[in-house]
Parts: sequence; C-alpha cells; structure tokens
Amino acid sequence: MHDTTIKTFRLTDEQRIDWLRLIRSQNVGPRTFRALVNHFGGARSALEALPSLARRGGASAPKISSRAEAEREIEAAKKLGVAIVAAGEPDYPQRLAMIDDAPPLLSIRGHAAALSMPLVAIVGSRNASAAGIKITQLLVQGLSEAGFGIVSGLARGIDAAAHRSSLSTGTIAVLAGGQDKIYPPQHESLLKEFCRLARRCPKCRSAGNRARMIFPAATG
Repeated sequence: MHDTTIKTFRLTDEQRIDWLRLIRSQNVGPRTFRALVNHFGGARSALEALPSLARRGGASAPKISSRAEAEREIEAAKKLGVAIVAAGEPDYPQRLAMIDDAPPLLSIRGHAAALSMPLVAIVGSRNASAAGIKITQLLVQGLSEAGFGIVSGLARGIDAAAHRSSLSTGTIAVLAGGQDKIYPPQHESLLKEFCRLARRCPKCRSAGNRARMIFPAATG
C-alpha cells in the first residue's frame, strides 16, 4: 500500500511573512505561488526574482506586497484570534492540500480539530422554504450522528440551517469576505456562537484566509 500521509512542517515567523508577501503580490495565485517556491527553493528567493521574471517576459514590474503590509495583516489576524496556517503545516487540512490550486495560506479561527473530521458540504438556496430548512436539519442530524462534520458558506437560508444544526458536532464556515468582513452581517451572532463553543472546548482550536477563510467549530 502507498503511504498517503502528507509530511508536515512549520514555518518560521520570517518564512510566514515571506509566504504572505508572495501570495499577496500581483499576478501570483496558488499555482504560480507553488511553481515559484519549487523553482527558487523558497518564498524569499521567489520574491527577489519577481522583477527580473517580469522584465524577461516583457511585462512591467509587478506590485510586490511589502514586509510592512504583511506584518500589519498578521497583527490584525492575531487581534481577531486568527492563525495564518501554511499548506503543509499540521493544522492545514490534508485533503485540501492535495488539490492543484490549494491556497498556500488559510486564516484559521475556532477548532482546527474539526478540519480533520470526515466532512460533507451542504449548500443551498438563500431564500429557503420551511420544508427546505427542515430537510437540511434532518440531513445534518443523520450525518452528524454518523460522525461527519458539516461544511457550508455562512450564507442565509440553507447554509445557516446547516451550520446551526451542526454547531455541537462539527461545522466549518468557508468565508468569502474574510474574518473581518462577515457576510451577511446578521451572521456575526452565529460566528459568536462558534467562538463560545470554542472557548468551551480546550482540546479543540479554530480556523479562516482572506481569500478563502475557514472557521471550524466542534465540541467533541
């Protein structure tokens, strides 16, 4: 049998700044990030090479995220209780790391332990009917009893019903706008419930990325 376990590591503080600067730089997405780091052996060397790469390709110099910008983002995340986790670190979801365009960094708040659960995504209409809400609750109940965590997008309607029905067993919100721009604003209270459960469970921790945020909750 093949060993499918992904080897983990931890970035130093300096490496985390470099990773954040690189992924925030102009024209650098997840695939380009990975190609640059693999080619140059690290994010710092990739950052140093970006201007010459652009010139070689006939393009103008890209806007490179500054160290000060990265430090401000990391400090703002800390104030929210958010950890910026790199692909390959222990708290990064292993199955997410397997896809080609996995985000290099996730902003994580809540119970990171929920990310290692078997997961099922449930999304649906924002203008859900009462019957749709009831069916969602029944689905979530059955899945939760079978040991599955629930992933949804914190939107109105079905998403909210899925989260509320799985708060005590394991729920993960993927936030489109980031930890500091919760949408819809009415769901700030739902995220506060995530935080309340997180404080009740010292064994577990929490998760979220500015582009792709994850906020897991679980009490088990």
